Amino acid sequence: MRATERTIKKVEFITPRTIEVTRVAAYARVSSGKDAMLHSLSAQVSYYSEMIQRHPGWLYCGVYADEALTGTKDNRENFQKLLTACRNGEVDMVITKSISRFARNTVTLLETIRELKGLGVDVFFEEQNIHTMSADGELMLTILASYAQEESRSASENQKWRIKRNFEQGKPWVGFMLGYRLRNGEYQIVLDEAETVKRIYNDYLSGMGYIAICKALNEEGITTRDGNPWYVGPLMKVLTNYCYTGNLLLQRRYRENHITKRTVVNHGELPMYHVEGFHEPIIPMDIFQAVQEERARRAERFCGQHPDQASYPFTRKIVCNCCGASFNRKTALGKKIWICRTYNTIGKAACPASKAVPETTLLATTAEVLGLEEFDPHVFAETVSKIVAADGNTLVYHFKDGTTQTAVWKDRSRSESWTPEMRAAAGRKTRERRNRNA
Repeated sequence: MRATERTIKKVEFITPRTIEVTRVAAYARVSSGKDAMLHSLSAQVSYYSEMIQRHPGWLYCGVYADEALTGTKDNRENFQKLLTACRNGEVDMVITKSISRFARNTVTLLETIRELKGLGVDVFFEEQNIHTMSADGELMLTILASYAQEESRSASENQKWRIKRNFEQGKPWVGFMLGYRLRNGEYQIVLDEAETVKRIYNDYLSGMGYIAICKALNEEGITTRDGNPWYVGPLMKVLTNYCYTGNLLLQRRYRENHITKRTVVNHGELPMYHVEGFHEPIIPMDIFQAVQEERARRAERFCGQHPDQASYPFTRKIVCNCCGASFNRKTALGKKIWICRTYNTIGKAACPASKAVPETTLLATTAEVLGLEEFDPHVFAETVSKIVAADGNTLVYHFKDGTTQTAVWKDRSRSESWTPEMRAAAGRKTRERRNRNA
């Protein structure tokens, strides 16, 4: 019988072609909070979003934008978020308008570019048409960044010159404060605000403390010059503002340099200018002096130092997750605690979820998070950018490398929280009650 014929064909499998996709993000920044600048920032964000999404082979990874921040600083929030995304391997290329938008500080620029280059992330500067991953990219960047930094220094010097000329002519630089408005070169009194200033001075001299005055003003709906609730910081500025006497002391503070932009107190490094009788006073000089003497007396009595000079490792580091305010240090029943500024000043109605953290607990928890046997303020300052205090005794530590770690602290029992002094006081009260009932 004849065998059945078979047909055999070779099947070729076509391997799908892999399309390489470049993950692209953009960075934009404006250095002023004015409406025109913010409109420009919005336009930049729209431009880059559309540009990246239309480009074939590019995957849109977002536009990171900062407003009203100088390019000489490397602590811009969204700039740091962009760097974190790059470190996490989420971005292959960053597009930005120019070197001056990215950073005007040559050192900051080159350190960032070299880090991103090591991560395999290319940065493209549109105006200069430079890719940092190219062979001559870093050389060109070094030269151009130096020009950008010099431009920043020149702009800063021009601004300082204008301010100095005003000071030499006895003209103030600040035009808006509680009680006054600067109009046509002169301070004019705002009557209702002036009454608030007088009340603050009188309340303080009558014996009321900072927090008591803040609570009273807030309960009556009286706001600061910016329309915000009162806190200790703004209140102290009112109580120490020499301008309310009708005189001016100009250049009490100055910008350290064009790189840090940090404002520092003038201890004689630059000349000051005293202008007598520049405008109508709100507070008589004798009342102003009496308040300063009372502040010094209270500082000596309660903390042994000027109250606004007290600084601790956690100062301006702990942020309330409920209202966004900072935590302040406070002594309550002989114990040191850290408490939300809003809760402490206004009350639970303004920040219902806030909870005070005992300082001993905060120190122990932080040491544990940092892997230390005991708390080290230097290690803490170098590694932790902020701590977010959330519900359920939760502390979220945000590190400067972009990572986070969550810790939950335990409430101490009442017996553990009592100090020997508190126990002794309680014992005395118990004996007094027994004696009265005997």
